[in-house]
Amino acid sequence: MPTQFTTSFLEDSLAVFRNYKKLAEGAMAQVTDEQLFAALDPEANSIAIIVKHMTGNMRSRWTDFLTTDGEKPDRHRDTEFEDAPATREALLGLWEEGWELVFAALDPLSDADLGRTVTIRGEAHSVLQAIHRQIAHYACHVGQIILLAKHFQHAQWRSLSIPRRR
Repeated sequence: MPTQFTTSFLEDSLAVFRNYKKLAEGAMAQVTDEQLFAALDPEANSIAIIVKHMTGNMRSRWTDFLTTDGEKPDRHRDTEFEDAPATREALLGLWEEGWELVFAALDPLSDADLGRTVTIRGEAHSVLQAIHRQIAHYACHVGQIILLAKHFQHAQWRSLSIPRRR
């Protein structure tokens, strides 16, 4: 990702989130539908399950971000790891809905909001801390998506950054 110079935490955070979204989409575009739903072993998550979990997290964390706890009472986290959407189209629709919530929550914020208090699972966080927490969380899962896609594609993998020896 070419870095745009900024001293704005919010502007940078939005750019980082958009880059993670783009990286995951680049990885998912390279796998077959079968690979999208394949798990390496019974305890592993497929790309589809990782996406389902991320979008469940996004819905919970970013809906009414400033005014309600980031762990919504109707979130059933464990079910995010069961029964992925049946098709690529349904999965990518869920993915887009999740990211729309992220950007809708962050776009209107200003630097003055960074010190405000939000809660996640009853624990107080500054808005800045909550954003950092989600950047770290999504980075882990996007890395998993990329690793799985690269594993499935072997020699057909197209680098999402700088290819080896180039």
